[in-house]
Amino acid sequence: MRRWVVALSLFASSLALADKPITITLLHSNDLHAHIEATKIKGQGYGSYARQATIIKRARATEPNVLLLNGGDTFQGTLFFNTYEGLADVAFMNAVHYDAMAVGNHEFDRGPKPLGTFASMANFPLLSSNLDLTGEPALKDTIHDSAVVTIGGERFGIVGATTPTVLNISSPGPTVKLKDLHDSVQSSINALQAQGIHKILLVTHIGYDEDQALVKTLHGVCFVVGGHSHTPLGTPDLPGWPKSQGQYPTIVKNADGIDVPIVQVWEWGKVFGHITLEFDAKGHLKKWSNAKPIVMDSSIPEDKDVASMVAAFKRPITALEGQPIGQTSTGLSKEAPGGSDSPMADVIADAMQSATAKSGSQVAFINSGGVRGALEPGKITYGQLISIEPFGNTLVVLDLTGEEIKGAIEEGIGTGGSLTPSKGSSYSMDRSKPAGARVSDIKIDGQSLDLAKTYKVTLLNFTANGGDAHNVLKAAKGARLETGLIDLDALIDYVKPHTPVKAESPNRVHVQ
Repeated sequence: MRRWVVALSLFASSLALADKPITITLLHSNDLHAHIEATKIKGQGYGSYARQATIIKRARATEPNVLLLNGGDTFQGTLFFNTYEGLADVAFMNAVHYDAMAVGNHEFDRGPKPLGTFASMANFPLLSSNLDLTGEPALKDTIHDSAVVTIGGERFGIVGATTPTVLNISSPGPTVKLKDLHDSVQSSINALQAQGIHKILLVTHIGYDEDQALVKTLHGVCFVVGGHSHTPLGTPDLPGWPKSQGQYPTIVKNADGIDVPIVQVWEWGKVFGHITLEFDAKGHLKKWSNAKPIVMDSSIPEDKDVASMVAAFKRPITALEGQPIGQTSTGLSKEAPGGSDSPMADVIADAMQSATAKSGSQVAFINSGGVRGALEPGKITYGQLISIEPFGNTLVVLDLTGEEIKGAIEEGIGTGGSLTPSKGSSYSMDRSKPAGARVSDIKIDGQSLDLAKTYKVTLLNFTANGGDAHNVLKAAKGARLETGLIDLDALIDYVKPHTPVKAESPNRVHVQ
């Protein structure tokens, strides 16, 4: 039985009910990106929808008042999405009874219609208060500003928000408009308060830093479940994992001077959020405890029902791996004579830049370790491309100065993580020269590198976060856009319209 309703209008304030003390367990996820199966890191599998189901069912069996929220970006990232466009994900989310989900930017990657279909099939509300959807028929009646969820007889208001960059980094089309983020969120909070609802949470897809900045300006909010920035909070130091970037929860005072906890759990379901919240008779959040982001490793058994569901969805994907998506008449080798750029690296870099051009990317660099195979002349299949880019890295657009770009290229030569640029960009290198002087004649997008200028550069998240000892990239202070796009998806989307595929403008790395 559904336990949520769309928030009522202001006139309903006379129907307000008295609050009672209540303790709830909040479970949450974000940025799942269709990672229905576990993700391998250093040989260990983390995540999977079947493991999430186990955690959710355990909580509901032992903690009666459970609220389950998702911070958006359920779409895009694996062949499950390519095949089902979110329908496999919504089947799982319905099965485990999610209570609400924020609309993320990647929910628009295939335009409004797949999102509208997802929302119409969901047994939970999709929320975004700052999207103006009145001009989009597929969404205007399926996406809501806020909703009211009843738990243990108590009403909780949930307000949604989507990153204001959505129009630039996804494909919502001309009918989707934006409203002011602060004003729309505060207006939704005010409408809930007018109904006598005091326990008001945000479920957002705007980013960790943006959540903190927004909360400081808001009245009436008591808790935030976030997403978008893929931020690990309170995570352990495990092999291959990034360092935690903050406390779980992170506490910020709202405009009323009240402490508001903010939570987020990295990405892909590798971590699952869990926290206990205690509310008093006035509906105020008085205490939180048992705050523990759960590492979703092999110690958590997979729920048999969900595992069976996943197996059924997987059958056509297994067939898809052998499906041809293009061809190459020349073949694309992994290596190149003289240690310069390889044809396969050229194509991957071009695919990365093409996938992020709408985000302003001027150049992409692929690290040598990101190219795991080659293509013989003939047809190209999904399975072959998966073997070439098997890690599921995401694309990150960094704002880098010319000095940082030069330093990163230099660093790559010294550590073995050499960088191949996309077409239109190039450099020369001489390994016989001392460190700091091995790189010369750098060109970005056809122009000589300006050391003082800032460029938008696409990289794999592995490299952008310091992989292959790329400390210059890790320490860069410019803006970082976590696109959530998977390297494999970018390559697939590039191969299809460029068949027969060949390396364009080769010899981008001139070895002296």
